[in-house]
Amino acid sequence: MALPQAYAQYNNSRVLTAKPAELTLMLYEGAIKFCNIALKGIEDNDISKAHENIIKVQKIINYLRQTLDMSYPVAQDFENIYSYLSRRLLEANMEKDPEILNEVNMHLHSVRDNWKLVMEKVARGEG
Repeated sequence: MALPQAYAQYNNSRVLTAKPAELTLMLYEGAIKFCNIALKGIEDNDISKAHENIIKVQKIINYLRQTLDMSYPVAQDFENIYSYLSRRLLEANMEKDPEILNEVNMHLHSVRDNWKLVMEKVARGEG
């Protein structure tokens, strides 16, 4: 079996067996990855690459928004964050502005890191 195929199979298995909190973490990590690729696209003046990857980040953010359980008060906080990120991504894509993408990337890292902390606390029985 070729290495890329084995890696793809491992990732598929990882997604299929992940718990909801782990899937959310994977989505944050994917959004960060695509944001970095979009930044590289802007840096290389590859407008198509930048556009495609900003759209991928937008799709992840939209999915996270759609799956919020609004019966929890904290969901409104996430809605506010996701709404803001969506607006900024739209602006970044229209202007191909690396400063906006860097800001979005910073927020994505912050949310991802906080999510990891919550997951760790829950795993230790503190949450």
